[in-house]
Amino acid sequence: MRARRTRRTARLLALTVMAALCAFGLSAPAGANNWSCKTDSAHPQPVVLVNGTFKTSYENWLTLSPALANAGYCVFSFEYGGLETAPVADSAAELRDFVNAVLGATGAKKADIVGHSQGGMMPRYYVKFLGGATKVDDLVGIVPSNHGTTNPLALVAGATACPSCVDQTAGSDFLQRLNADPEAPVGPDYTSIATRYDEVVLPHTSSFLDGPGSYVTNVLLQDRCPLDVTEHDQAPKSPLVKQWVLDALKQRGPADPAFGPRCAGSG
Repeated sequence: MRARRTRRTARLLALTVMAALCAFGLSAPAGANNWSCKTDSAHPQPVVLVNGTFKTSYENWLTLSPALANAGYCVFSFEYGGLETAPVADSAAELRDFVNAVLGATGAKKADIVGHSQGGMMPRYYVKFLGGATKVDDLVGIVPSNHGTTNPLALVAGATACPSCVDQTAGSDFLQRLNADPEAPVGPDYTSIATRYDEVVLPHTSSFLDGPGSYVTNVLLQDRCPLDVTEHDQAPKSPLVKQWVLDALKQRGPADPAFGPRCAGSG
């Protein structure tokens, strides 16, 4: 009973935060949610941004959203799962509905998804179990929790008000089902971007996916830029990450493993 009350309190707090953001016009980052935007031949898929656990869309995509819009993409973002604390499967159903709305508004047949942390992993449930395999062209995960984390704080948070934290604990029932072969079902192209300095998704290699190189690329930022010190929460705002995201979106497949980003000013 006490745990149920705690979860209810967390949901109410999340709704209060969302209402406050809307009141101040901060419900979406700059460049996102222009519902009259139409895709073109150079940018045929709209980009759906999916934020991470305990993050708002506005904060998570403060820099990447306008960068993608300035590059010519139709960009969309949304809030889900009570500050992303709901069970991941429930949030994936919300993503399915949002993608359908974006496709209906833009007239596109498929969308690209760029997600941070849980937002990079959760869309895989949509792809694998909720029909997303035919509606997602690129899935780009920025430090995604694809195999969960061994960070003990995930279980501590999950014991109170965060079912998605339990789902993201390494070895959870949810992740065992999600990662049962194949980890990367045919349909989208997958790019997973990790950093050696990730303090949330532990080990950092948990972000990587198994799959054929023709449609799966795993990126470790320090392989190209050894001096980069990007951490988990910084990653969506990293100039280096932005370069990898743009490379993934412009390719016919996932990001080019041989891509040579500019390292100066990254991190």
